[in-house]
Amino acid sequence: MSTHSIAVTGSVAFDHIMNFPGKFQDHILADKLHVLNVSFLVNDLKRLKGGCAANIAYACALHGLNNTLVAAVGSDFEEYGAWLASHGVGLEGVSTFGEFLTASCFITTDGDNNQITGFYPGAMARAGEVTLAQLGTKPTLATISPNDPSAMKALPQECREQGIPFLYDPGQQVIALSGDDLLQGLTGAEVVVANDYEAAVICEKTGLSEEALLEHCKALVVTLGERGSRIMLASGERYQVPPAPVAEALDPTGAGDAFRGGLVKGLVHGYGWESAARVGALTASYCVESRGTSTYHFSPDAFAERFERVFGELPAAV
Repeated sequence: MSTHSIAVTGSVAFDHIMNFPGKFQDHILADKLHVLNVSFLVNDLKRLKGGCAANIAYACALHGLNNTLVAAVGSDFEEYGAWLASHGVGLEGVSTFGEFLTASCFITTDGDNNQITGFYPGAMARAGEVTLAQLGTKPTLATISPNDPSAMKALPQECREQGIPFLYDPGQQVIALSGDDLLQGLTGAEVVVANDYEAAVICEKTGLSEEALLEHCKALVVTLGERGSRIMLASGERYQVPPAPVAEALDPTGAGDAFRGGLVKGLVHGYGWESAARVGALTASYCVESRGTSTYHFSPDAFAERFERVFGELPAAV
């Protein structure tokens, strides 16, 4: 287990995945949208473990990092928590709010891959009350991933005040956060991580170009899906990192979180930016090759062997 301590903040959730074999459009009358009342008979239901922070923490644990989940959960978390702990995720930073259930997402997909989604925030609405201070020790790095907006505003400030290096990953919450919120959140970050759409929203909302964002943080990593990722450093360096090949793409859900876990592994062990992003890319490829966000697995030896085949020798830990 690594001596580096990683505080992983963000959402913990259950994902309820349902598939409707028909097409939504065949059952919705355009002239009756004002009195819409439809029910879709689905042919399966899967309840999967999810949440950005839990997914990132799982990836960190696979890489042998000493990590602690910092999140708000509900009364139904016990079994999920035991599973995370059995896979090497620390739970010292988890706060349980028993009057709520853990956040849940309900996704129904039709035959044309159209989706109807409902999200219940549950205990995540109390995430603003969960702090890094409750860990009792200062982590090597904190990751700030999608969460209740109150927490995403408070945690970067706590990191700055306590001198905790942090990775800022606003993810899908770029929609809920204002330009001022986003700029305050990323200010002082060791690295900001976003996909290309999220990066564009950050730039639009803040009114700053990617180059200008680097006046407020040390690095920007933009993930590009099948095109890999690109890295911009405030010191001027630029890198384009290819993706890792995937044997069979089964499910892209959670690949971004897996990438972040691998990136953290590379950064805290001093691999350098390009190699750290390659570790992230290979971790993401394992995720894409499985169904679910935390159903993939690898041993350190298997990961190193596959990394060497794809990218060359894995850097020695610093």
